[in-house]
Amino acid sequence: MPVPRALLADPVLEVAPRLLGMVLRSTTDEGTVAVRLTEVEAYDGPNDPGSHAYRGETARNAVMFGPPGFLYVYFTYGMHFCMNVSAGPDGQPSAVLFRAGEIVEGHDLARKRRGQPDAAQAKVNQSASDQAALDGPSPGVASRQTPGVRPARPDLAGTGKTSAVLPGKRGLSGRGEPGGVLPGKPPSRQAKTDPDRDLARGPARMCAALGIDRGANGADLLDPGSPIQLLEGPGFEGEPFSGPRVGLRQAADRPWRFWIPGDPTVSPYRPHVPKRRS
Repeated sequence: MPVPRALLADPVLEVAPRLLGMVLRSTTDEGTVAVRLTEVEAYDGPNDPGSHAYRGETARNAVMFGPPGFLYVYFTYGMHFCMNVSAGPDGQPSAVLFRAGEIVEGHDLARKRRGQPDAAQAKVNQSASDQAALDGPSPGVASRQTPGVRPARPDLAGTGKTSAVLPGKRGLSGRGEPGGVLPGKPPSRQAKTDPDRDLARGPARMCAALGIDRGANGADLLDPGSPIQLLEGPGFEGEPFSGPRVGLRQAADRPWRFWIPGDPTVSPYRPHVPKRRS
């Protein structure tokens, strides 16, 4: 069932981590796809230079200025849609960006929308990938690692878990950026993974998998009759991690991105890269 609206009416920095483990479900004429949220980002309106609402209300961001629980969809980079849910008291323009999640319903439709093979072909591809991982790299081919990510190391808090760490980037937890690495496994083994991991691993991918475009802007996610609903989900064990938001030029150091530690669908951290002027 949809979550209570009061749950989204608190300050956005309290609301954002609550959404982790909840389910976003979209039903269209094609069918239903549902995503369990594993990564989100908070945007705090006039208090946040990184927010679309920082300079006031416009036709584009009007949903952020309304009551909590409504979908705010925007178009970016001339090719992608991203979506948020309005949060906080009515009239205080805050929102939470849905950054990444795990497909829990409608896998075949999500694959079709993302241009990926169906379940049968995905299984064949995964078998080949698994065998390649067991065989190791071909002679003369250098192993590839994510730039800036050090190998997994023991958690300093004594939990016995390990995580990859981005140099100089630490969240409120003090454990650094896991970048979606599974606890207890080194980064070199992450290539051998579920082929559906990337279906909603990033805000644009999630919109594509769920069939979300600008026509969904303003939808009430908490209305039981809405084709797009935010539902109570299975949650997760432990505490969320937090760290800098992805790709921001302003307020980039605020640790307002929240994610489920160790979940493979969490997107990798990427800082803003200034454009070069020719």
